[in-house]
Amino acid sequence: MHALQGSTSGQMEKNMAVDNTTEVKAIARYIRMSPYKVRRVLDQIRGRSYREALIILEFMPYRSCEPVLKVLRSAAANAEHNAGLDRTNLVITQAYADQGPVLKRFQPRAQGRAYQIRKPTCHITVAVAADSAAQ
Repeated sequence: MHALQGSTSGQMEKNMAVDNTTEVKAIARYIRMSPYKVRRVLDQIRGRSYREALIILEFMPYRSCEPVLKVLRSAAANAEHNAGLDRTNLVITQAYADQGPVLKRFQPRAQGRAYQIRKPTCHITVAVAADSAAQ
């Protein structure tokens, strides 16, 4: 016999934890940059406060900081405008870069050959939520 056979749906809901945090996200699609290079920057800001992440992104020497900074500011604006959250209490809960479509180009080479050039794109997603310690 199964352990959950006799239980009703109401009993199962009582045992499950309820998540009250509001998570707001922003997505930048088709950014002409390798997702591998963007992830290097996202790993540095994941889990940090909004203000701390802004400072880190401002002074990192990578080209991928610019679109990540833009998405982070958009996520904070979404949280403030749509969810009524305060920017000073925001924490980055999720930050990831998914692979987008790859633009394929050809470079002419010697003796009539052609080498393929792959121009990768990515989709950057940043999610923020109110800091539970600040509430």
